[in-house]
Amino acid sequence: MRWRGFRKSSNVEDRRGLRISGRSGISSASSGMLRLLPMVFRFLGFKGTVILLVCVGAYGLFTGNLGNMLAFLGFQQGTTTQLSSEPFQETEQEKELVDFVSVVLADTEETWAELFQQRGLTYQEPRLVLFRDAVESACGLAQSAVGPFYCPGDQQVYIDLGFYDQLKHRFKAPGDFAQAYVIAHEVGHHVQNLLGISGKVHAARKKLSKIEANRLSVLQELQADCFAGVWAHHANKSRQLLEEGDLEEGLNAASAIGDDTLQKQSQGYVSPDSFTHGSSAQRVKWFKIGMTSGDMEMCNTFNDF
Repeated sequence: MRWRGFRKSSNVEDRRGLRISGRSGISSASSGMLRLLPMVFRFLGFKGTVILLVCVGAYGLFTGNLGNMLAFLGFQQGTTTQLSSEPFQETEQEKELVDFVSVVLADTEETWAELFQQRGLTYQEPRLVLFRDAVESACGLAQSAVGPFYCPGDQQVYIDLGFYDQLKHRFKAPGDFAQAYVIAHEVGHHVQNLLGISGKVHAARKKLSKIEANRLSVLQELQADCFAGVWAHHANKSRQLLEEGDLEEGLNAASAIGDDTLQKQSQGYVSPDSFTHGSSAQRVKWFKIGMTSGDMEMCNTFNDF
């Protein structure tokens, strides 16, 4: 990916030197659920409980509904935390990665500002927060294990750069364009938020059964994938950012974090009704639609609902 020498975004906030300490309180809404955990442990056993927790963490990846998840688990309300500043040593590799993230974010700003202008709208640029281990957002306290996420409450993208090691080694999706896809997907959630799509989905999910709510969540995630493809299309057309093999890297990343792939890895079988982000094939399909067309209107995944 040709990114060196391009403009860097001024909307990157580095919190890697901040450490969060303290205890997380439990909201009344979830305290009853937590009292059931001993029963869950007895029923599933240690191995089954671990698999369940791994699945919950996996579904946190690339989600636009982190706030709802944290609230349900009780980490959004009644949280007592302390922030402290600690010096940290940044390697040359990390410094380059920060520069890369800043350039990719700047490119998404240019792309979406132009596309919004074409629709008679003004694009409000999101901030991107770099953190280590844990971070406090308007959606609650989040550990790095949940993966990169977008919080509608403060219109910010959050990412622990250590996730890119997981993307390369755990999910077998190496490459700088795969890393760019991660950012573009979360920015896609920001676009949904600005267009009012996220609010409508959130309101609709409250009225649906769990299976139908999951299905609607999948469509929201697939649209963010499509929007990521739209960005890639214009980034390549206007600024020739892509090199040979980059498209394959993006498709590989989309495939690697499909619900079916993650479920097979964590529990050995697939449960489609529990999908919240879409299968590998679905994610690849919608990323390609956005990448090929470059047209936001082609990203109406909700036609399938």
